[in-house]
Amino acid sequence: MKQLMLGNEAVARGLYEAGCAFVSSYPGTPSTEITEAAARYPEICAEWAPNEKVAMEAAFGASLAGRRSFCGMKHVGLNVAADPLFTISYTGVNGGMVIAVADDAGMHSSQNEQDSRHYAKAAKLPMLEPSDSQEALEYTRLAYELSEAFDTPVLMKMCTRISHSQSVVEPGEREEAAPRPYEKNGEKYIMMPGNAKRRHPVVEERLAKMADWAEHASVNRIEAGTDYKMGIITSSTSYQYVKEACGDTYPVLKLGMVWPLPEKKIRTFAKSVSLLVVVEELDGFIEEYCRNLGLACAGKNFFPAIGELSQNLVARQLTHRETSGLKLDEVIPPRPPVMCAGCPHRGLFYTLAKNKLTVLGDIGCYTLGAVAPLGAMDSTVCMGASISGLHGFNKAGGNEGRTVAVIGDSTFMHSGVTGLINAAYNESSSTVIILDNSITGMTGHQQNPTTGFNLKGDPCAKIDLESLCRAVGIERVRVVDPYDLAECDGAVREELAAPGPSVIISRRPCALLKYVRHPGPIAADPDRCVGCKSCMRIGCPAISISGGKAVIDNTLCTGCGVCAQLCRFDALSGKKEA
Repeated sequence: MKQLMLGNEAVARGLYEAGCAFVSSYPGTPSTEITEAAARYPEICAEWAPNEKVAMEAAFGASLAGRRSFCGMKHVGLNVAADPLFTISYTGVNGGMVIAVADDAGMHSSQNEQDSRHYAKAAKLPMLEPSDSQEALEYTRLAYELSEAFDTPVLMKMCTRISHSQSVVEPGEREEAAPRPYEKNGEKYIMMPGNAKRRHPVVEERLAKMADWAEHASVNRIEAGTDYKMGIITSSTSYQYVKEACGDTYPVLKLGMVWPLPEKKIRTFAKSVSLLVVVEELDGFIEEYCRNLGLACAGKNFFPAIGELSQNLVARQLTHRETSGLKLDEVIPPRPPVMCAGCPHRGLFYTLAKNKLTVLGDIGCYTLGAVAPLGAMDSTVCMGASISGLHGFNKAGGNEGRTVAVIGDSTFMHSGVTGLINAAYNESSSTVIILDNSITGMTGHQQNPTTGFNLKGDPCAKIDLESLCRAVGIERVRVVDPYDLAECDGAVREELAAPGPSVIISRRPCALLKYVRHPGPIAADPDRCVGCKSCMRIGCPAISISGGKAVIDNTLCTGCGVCAQLCRFDALSGKKEA
């Protein structure tokens, strides 16, 4: 029976139908739902890994054992997993192995824009790119066939619009894939230099065979048009925009495999049109390939290499007109992202801002500590960079004694531990604050090694952060409640004044977790309120000023009491700051 599915759900359905047995991923928008949906199939062993490198290595291990495996990640996650990626291209696989990478053009929830097609080219791996949910399912199944037929991992490139949009899918039945026997083969799987030298020619030969397959593959198809003055080469969401803007007017070469590219098919298509135009998001990847073939073509001179494309942008450039639509007459005020009401990070960031500290930040919802009115962050680079950066900053004679690193519990397990080991090993006089909200917050409340539960919600081993920090050589480890401003202030001041590395664990669960019980909204006394707006300094969305007085939104307020600690006139119920 046909049904609507998100692109990510369709990939998960493809995993199920293809007989995938093992899934290991790290959550990252826009890829997260693939693994969450896969976990709903009891036939699939699905796990969250501490980071993408571990996930890819685990998936390779399952493939080595002869089972079909999968790992998924967002584009920056592929950077983390690049080390095993390039080497398993040399080893090849046993059971089929598929790697999904979801790009985030427009940076809806990412720190950079990145075109993952370059990884396919650099690692000499095939890459499929669906343009809707039905193709997401079909290409996932196809990826396993290609993986086992050509002895290679296969990359599946998703993007925000394909991952998070719904379209009609016709699901099929699961076809169990018989486990392939494992046979010891050091020349294939032990990548010491001597073996690797012999494997490189195999990779090049495989790539040539894949390029020949791409010439005849149904995923790369030419769609006829009525006007051959222009021909369009495109893929993914760009294909959808082209069809919406142009219909069947111009012929289209729709690419479902974006590496290796079908040279002969592209040359044949180019000969049939007067003007060749490549429509693609982000980098001119296909355009560059066409130019290297000696083909005259247009592309990035029409379409930007920054951000997402859109129907109207494509229509404007190709047809010189835009589609009409409806819009509101009212001007909608901007709504910048803020920490949720009751967020446990707010009190800690207020403390850091009050003390005018330099704060090296990390990736997570706590990055919102950088925005007004707190403004309590100086840098954010990538997962785990806060601790390593703090060490280098202090060693270089930066604002020592006035600088801290902040990192979430999940991010700490992802790639912060090694930075902390470095700080201990090299005797860094640095204070690291782990914001332990008992969940992986920004990507939608996924479990991680510190929560005590696995992907399917079953109890499992729980990493004790205090013990871990002490085990790597940190002698000064303390836990504070971020709702207690006096405690936070005292801890930060004491640890910055102490010699050597130290860790403060700011521990309180995310306010949005369903099992967290809140005391309920506090009250604002208009008779006591003098309109000083001290309570507004924490940037809580539950507090506003009306008629010169503080007002509490009872639908948002959790009763954390942080605001009450800032009020000198007892206008808000709770204890005052010490």
